[in-house]
Amino acid sequence: MGFNQPTPIQEMAIPLILEGHDLVACAQTGTGKTAAYVLPILHRIAQSSHSHLNTLIIAPTRELAQQIDQQIDGFSYFLEASSIPVYGGGDGIAWEQQKKALKQGADLVIATPGRLISLLGGEDVDFSHLQHLVLDEADRMLDMGFYDDILRIIKRLPTNRQTLLFSATMPPRIRTLASQILRNPKEVNIAVSKPAEKIRQEFYFVSDDQKLPFVQHILKNPDYQSVILFASTKETAKRVDTALHKMGIPSRAFHSDLEQSEREELMRDFKARRLRILVGTDVLSRGIDVDGISLVLNYDAPPDPEDYVHRVGRTARAEKDGVAITLVTANDYRRFQKIEKLIGKAIQPLQLPESIGVSPDITISEPRSKNHSGPNRRFNSRKKPGGK
Repeated sequence: MGFNQPTPIQEMAIPLILEGHDLVACAQTGTGKTAAYVLPILHRIAQSSHSHLNTLIIAPTRELAQQIDQQIDGFSYFLEASSIPVYGGGDGIAWEQQKKALKQGADLVIATPGRLISLLGGEDVDFSHLQHLVLDEADRMLDMGFYDDILRIIKRLPTNRQTLLFSATMPPRIRTLASQILRNPKEVNIAVSKPAEKIRQEFYFVSDDQKLPFVQHILKNPDYQSVILFASTKETAKRVDTALHKMGIPSRAFHSDLEQSEREELMRDFKARRLRILVGTDVLSRGIDVDGISLVLNYDAPPDPEDYVHRVGRTARAEKDGVAITLVTANDYRRFQKIEKLIGKAIQPLQLPESIGVSPDITISEPRSKNHSGPNRRFNSRKKPGGK
């Protein structure tokens, strides 16, 4: 599969998992977390005489559940190990297949919390032989309000199990959850909340009416062969997608209003390069692994600084280079300051192309990061790109 060397998270986590420890692992997106837990679990399954549900993996979104299942298919190609993703949005046939898999005991079940709870209601699912519980993207699940659901599911599981908690960030609520469900866990921390070094991060001060002309300008660059444009709401994503089509720029909007079959088709087309530009919300920012995304374009600054890390982490994956551009209005700038504080880096504003006009004057309050201090200053849009 082209894995020549382990990534840092794999190198540190795999031995601990093989030794049987519970684990709290924190690493930035795109660092190979899935293989870090799937490979040692498959190793154990291969060594056992199993015929029952061995591993439960809980993930926040259906897209991530599908992706984990696909990766398990690849890793276990020469093993007699079965897996099934369990998520909502499908038809009655999918529901029956998922119920059957839970009852008969697929080796690995990858589930979203809501769907799993629905399937467990009144169903006789045998978790007595469960050996591994994995919470993937745990911080995202808590952000989405799944804390109580996770605890309800865990009450159905045997206490004598190995629990692995993987997260891109480590807020206090994650530590609280870990203290409730893990036993003497080992900890692995890899560059928490830091975008990959190979991402070239840029931002531009813009007015609201400059956003679409800028997007049109930047997407003319032929170097950007695979693009994700992030908006903070599905309404904005739909509006931008419609505007791009009017400009003659083919794109597709990915949001929660789409049927599951439509979402799957969109992701297949994007991964296969039949679709160049995907417009979506933060549901796309977690765990979606697509090789070769050349540009992440933040149409607006995300409300949560940690979402910025996940958004830009869609590019520069697997040691490749990538570009992340954020458009910042006067109303967004406080958000962007929080992003800079989180990543510990001040990103200098660039000058807009002449065809777009001049940037609005925005007063910047210092310090902008813990490593940057100085007086208040005003960004002068008529200076050279990158100038203070």
